[in-house]
Amino acid sequence: MPRQVDHDERRRQLTEALLRIAGTRGLQAVSMREIAAEAGVSLRVVQYYFTNKQALLESGLTELGARMDRRVKRRVAAVAGELTPRDVFAAVLGVIVPFDEQSRLDAMAWTAYYTAALTDPVLAAAGLALPDALENFLTVRLTAAQQAGDIAPDRDPRTEVAGLLALANGLTSSVLSRQRTHEAATEIIDYHLDRLFGPDLAPT
Repeated sequence: MPRQVDHDERRRQLTEALLRIAGTRGLQAVSMREIAAEAGVSLRVVQYYFTNKQALLESGLTELGARMDRRVKRRVAAVAGELTPRDVFAAVLGVIVPFDEQSRLDAMAWTAYYTAALTDPVLAAAGLALPDALENFLTVRLTAAQQAGDIAPDRDPRTEVAGLLALANGLTSSVLSRQRTHEAATEIIDYHLDRLFGPDLAPT
């Protein structure tokens, strides 16, 4: 009797192979043949599940976003007591910066996507979906925090969010290059969150 194939699991297997290649060798090394070799399957299997390379690359972006979402949820779940707006920001920004080997590889894959997107308009458009959604989500949360009196009334929530995300992305590069540790990067993020959510709510 032929073995039943779990199609969702097979797609995950191929997407994970793609991300391993992207995270270690860059997106230029990604091809259907290389993914087949990395996943230990035939080229025909890859072609069955993904009709072209663009579909494969978009599956990688989707998986990277899902991994980040899972990490944020784990961090939020680990917070003792009532969750504050600052806790939410610390959780999100804290998982953008790589903190273990898997998150480092994922950050390398993100970097590979970003580099390729600079000269690929189709990939660039697909790659903006998650950053835009994250910025919008955090802007809504910070606007609510401002209305609740948790940040100063004259701060602009979207500008603050854009600055914090730019900070986290910049710190990611410095951690990947081993300029500083994750712990040092976290201290910098905490410093800026303290200035935003601290007891003195007036901007300095």
